[in-house]
Parts: sequence; structure tokens; C-alpha cells
Amino acid sequence: MSAENSDAELEAALAARLADPAVWMEPPASLQEQIVDAIAAEQSRVRRSRSLLATVLASAAVLVLVVGLVVGVNAIKQNNTVTYAAQLSGTELAPSAHGSVTLTKTTSGWKIKLHADGLPRRADGSYYEAWLKNADGVLVPVGTFNSFEDVTLWAGVSPQTHPTFTVTRQLANGDPKSTGQVVLKGVAAKQ
Repeated sequence: MSAENSDAELEAALAARLADPAVWMEPPASLQEQIVDAIAAEQSRVRRSRSLLATVLASAAVLVLVVGLVVGVNAIKQNNTVTYAAQLSGTELAPSAHGSVTLTKTTSGWKIKLHADGLPRRADGSYYEAWLKNADGVLVPVGTFNSFEDVTLWAGVSPQTHPTFTVTRQLANGDPKSTGQVVLKGVAAKQ
């Protein structure tokens, strides 16, 4: 095939296209408006997609920040937790009794968790009372209970100044003082 034939074929094809009435038709008057509307709709969709993506990313960033803060605050609290503990021994009034006590500093005072075995449940006007005592023998009551299952007590004084922890047998007779009937005793030390 020669270059002349190729040019002639192109000219014929071009002439056929230009002779087609569809090439010379006027576009509908609304075509420009349709094109502008389509472009605006696409831009709006893209903005909504970007806005949604930005919202999701911002929410994820806030969530990561909050989780980080919670973990950090808990780590600081755990590192700053002041704890005292003591092993408790039974006295001559309860030689088979034994237990342990943990005192943890909180914003409201000292939370005391007491665990013990070898002592009977007290009822009918009798109960146990726990005390903290300083070197001068000053007793501070920290709570009363009937049995040693899941005992939580609270103290308003520090085991640093009142390290001796005792448990006494008490009677509901109107006298709030210690009976002196100590059944458990131990000295708390910082952990």
C-alpha cells in the first residue's frame, strides 16, 4: 500500500464523517447546565468523602489520645501508690488465728484489706474491731466487722505514724473503747 492510497483513504473517511448530519447537529440547550451540574455533584461528593475521612481520622486520633492518657494516668497512679502491709499473728486469746493486712493510700484515706483465718464469726451483740496504734499506745479505730470474709476497712491516720495493726473482740455495750481483747496483731511496713 502506497502513501497516496493511504492519504486518499483518510480523505474519504474524513469526508464521510463530515457529511454525517449528526456531526453538525446543535447540542441541546440544557447540555451546558447538565455538565455544570454533573461537575458540581462530583465536587460535592468528593468534599463529603473528604469530610467523612477527616472526621473518622480526627475521631481515631482523639480515641488514641484518650487511651494514651488513661494508660499514662494509671501508670502514674500505680507508680505513686503508697502501700503498707503486715503479717498478722494470733495472740494467747486466739493462738491458731493468722492473717494479713494491706493498707493502700487513697485520696480519701487508707484503704485496708484484711484477710484472716482461725477466728469464729461474731454475732448477737459481739463483733471484731480493727485498730491502728502509734508508739505512744494511742489507738485509732478503723472499722468493725463480724467475720473475716472480704473485709475492707478505712483509716484516717497513716500506718507510718500508727504502724501497729490489731483486731479486738468487742461487745455492743455502749462503750466505744477497746476491750483490750486482742486476737490478731502485726506491724505494718512500707512495701
